[in-house]
Amino acid sequence: MKKFLLILGLLLVALWFGGFLIFAYRINHYPADEKTHTEAVVALTGGRYRIAEAVNLLNQGKADKLFISGVSKDSSLDEIKKRQNLEIENESNVSLGHQAKDTFGNAKETVAWLKKNKISSIRLVTSNYHLDRSIAEFRAQAPNLQIIAHPVYSDKVKKKWWKSWHTFSLIFAEYNKFLCAYVRCNFFPRGD
Repeated sequence: MKKFLLILGLLLVALWFGGFLIFAYRINHYPADEKTHTEAVVALTGGRYRIAEAVNLLNQGKADKLFISGVSKDSSLDEIKKRQNLEIENESNVSLGHQAKDTFGNAKETVAWLKKNKISSIRLVTSNYHLDRSIAEFRAQAPNLQIIAHPVYSDKVKKKWWKSWHTFSLIFAEYNKFLCAYVRCNFFPRGD
C-alpha cells in the first residue's frame, strides 16, 4: 500500500509539473487575433496596461463597447482617464463595473452586463498569466459566449520565468489558482 501511495504521489507531482510547464509556455504564446470584431471589449482591472490596452482596442474599432470590471467604488471614468493619461474617442460606449472583487466576481459582473446589453462576443483583456483562469470563470457563467483572448504583457513578468523569482512565484501562484478554478467551474459550479 505504501508503494502504491508513493507511486500515486509521484505521478500526481509529475502531472502537476507537466501542467505547470505547459501553462508557463502557453501564457507567452497566445495566438494573436487582431482582425476579429467583437461586440464588446472587456477589461479586468488589477494589472498594468490592461485598461489602456482596452481603450486602445475600442478606439481602433475592434468592438462597439467597452466594459471595465472591478473598478473601485470611488473611481469614475474621468479619474481613470486622468490617472492613466487616456484619450477615449466615444466615452458613451464605456461602462464601469464596481462590484467585482476577484476573478469570479469579474465574470459574474460582466456576464450580467452582457445579458443586459444583449452581447454575445467579447475581446477579453487581462494579463497573459491571468487569461486561462479568467476564461474558465467566464465560460462557467456564460458557456456560449464567444471570447477572443487578448493578453497584456508586462515587462515585469519575464518570459524566461525560471530566471526571475518574482515571475516564477507569480505564475506558480496563478497556475494553482487556475487549477482550482478549472476544477470548481467544471465539477462544482456555483451559481451565486
